[in-house]
Amino acid sequence: MVEHLRPHSDVPALRKHKLVGPSGNLHQNVCSLHDEVMKIFCRTDQRCICYLCLMDEHKNHETVSAAAEFTEKQKKLEETRQQVQQRIESREKDMKELQQEVENINTSADKAVEDSEEIFNQMIILIQKRSSEVKQKIRSQQEAEVSRVLDLQEELEQEISDLKSKDREMETLSNTEDHSQFLHRYSSLSALKPMNQVQDSASSSMHEETRENFLQYTRKITLDLNTAHELLEISEGNRTVTMMRESGYYLYHPDRFDRRWQVLSKQSLTGRCYWEVEWSGAGVQIAVTYKSICRDGDYDDSSFGLNEKSWALHCRRNSYTFYHDSIDTPVSGPDSSTIGVYLDHGAGVLAFYSVSETMTLLHRVQTRFRKPLHVGIWLSVMVSETL
Repeated sequence: MVEHLRPHSDVPALRKHKLVGPSGNLHQNVCSLHDEVMKIFCRTDQRCICYLCLMDEHKNHETVSAAAEFTEKQKKLEETRQQVQQRIESREKDMKELQQEVENINTSADKAVEDSEEIFNQMIILIQKRSSEVKQKIRSQQEAEVSRVLDLQEELEQEISDLKSKDREMETLSNTEDHSQFLHRYSSLSALKPMNQVQDSASSSMHEETRENFLQYTRKITLDLNTAHELLEISEGNRTVTMMRESGYYLYHPDRFDRRWQVLSKQSLTGRCYWEVEWSGAGVQIAVTYKSICRDGDYDDSSFGLNEKSWALHCRRNSYTFYHDSIDTPVSGPDSSTIGVYLDHGAGVLAFYSVSETMTLLHRVQTRFRKPLHVGIWLSVMVSETL
């Protein structure tokens, strides 16, 4: 190889030769027809030819030197290569964007799954809470209804016991042979009347509005400390209630009114009852209510007269208003610091009276009481109430 290259360096005529790297396919550069090196490129036929071919079959064809064609094609090849590289870069960029899109889709899907799980977990918690509330409400209604039935049952048992005792007394009397004793003891039983006459007497007694007639049904009312709001002071044998400026620091009790300035009586009322309330101050509500009235919050279901469980007369100076089931009824009547209340539970009669030298009916209710009632008192600021 070195011996071959030396003449190209030593002989002046050969120095102008262009040297190229060795090729293993030299026969491809030699014309197979004329055995001459193909240094010409026929653009018409798009192949290399020798100078003899140019004189023969390629005459009048568009030809250039193979070197010139090489340079031009090399330039075009470079341009095409740049285009290919640009397209590769563009497609790689597209690939990266697609990969990023896949990552975004996966991230978005993961986030959607996480959010949906959180939403469904919250829904499950809400449903469980609602289910618990419904169950609690059903149990509360169950307790209230059972309590109502048990109270009625207790009332009936007491009535039956009283009747049996009266029957035994009458049986004993019927066996008495002494005429004087029989007549003397019989007169004490004359007050017992048939049930239909009891109802009639309750109705007629309402029209005999004298204090003496009502006093025979007087019930001593005491207040239940466990129901009193913490700003209410109960005193004088639990028969007086006064509004305080500061909390009385009562111990917690589930029966206590926590927002309304209210208190209930210890006694449950059935049959015929009468009691009087002496009050002073800005205003007071005198009420009767079922024991099941709500004790929580400052809402209608815990406020005397604003629900179907309670009936209330609101007393102010020179004005009265009766409330039941959120319906207010203005009431006229003489101003008095003493209010009398008459209840005939069986007959469904509730009446409020202004008591002074005479009794004046303020308001009368005719309804059906489903279970025993309790006296309820609500105080305005700086009010004293005595039962």
